[in-house]
Amino acid sequence: MSVDYKRIGKDGLWDNNIVFAQALALCPLLAVTGTASNGLGMGLASTAVFILAALLISGLRNIITPQVRIPIFVLIIAVLVTLVDMSMNAWVHDLHKVLGLFIPLIVTNCAILGRAEAFASRNPVLPALFDGLMMGLGFTFALVTLGAAREMLGSGTLFANAALLLGQWASFLELQLIPDYKGFLLIILPPGGFIVLAFLMAGKRLLDRSLAQRRRRLAQGPVEA
Repeated sequence: MSVDYKRIGKDGLWDNNIVFAQALALCPLLAVTGTASNGLGMGLASTAVFILAALLISGLRNIITPQVRIPIFVLIIAVLVTLVDMSMNAWVHDLHKVLGLFIPLIVTNCAILGRAEAFASRNPVLPALFDGLMMGLGFTFALVTLGAAREMLGSGTLFANAALLLGQWASFLELQLIPDYKGFLLIILPPGGFIVLAFLMAGKRLLDRSLAQRRRRLAQGPVEA
């Protein structure tokens, strides 16, 4: 059976986006997205777990018995998160300190376990890897978008301290968008995260509705006079 990679990619990035469509993983999303840099760091860490979990679970799907699959999936994800946590502590220690407890809490991200159960455990390795990559990138997109919106409105900057958190390679990302901007503290605080997320989710639904109406008009063809 052929695999529809285009459909998998579109689901992960947009149609079935973990945040904007499924409204999952909101705890780390709202806690760490005070800046786009933090969102990018958490997104990349989560993407690594998505990909590795998909690889292992798909590769072992014929060995793991249905009766114990959920505990095994959780154990695999926990081991991967521990490795990612230790790696970040060793190589991007400043970012690790900022993200803190929310890196280990990736284990409890039901989106990762959900994809393991719904897709990786039922498909070959390559489609599972691609699905993990797209889901991870979709989650990263949501984290960075929310973090960027909150940072721009709250501080007038974009990717502030990216070089400090992610390494010198990220210094080109740092931008001061509004000089001498005193900031809007509410947007950076947790209530601001809820406010900005609500607007982003509403915007996605309006865009989806507009695109669906446009597709229907194109399918109907030109209206005769």
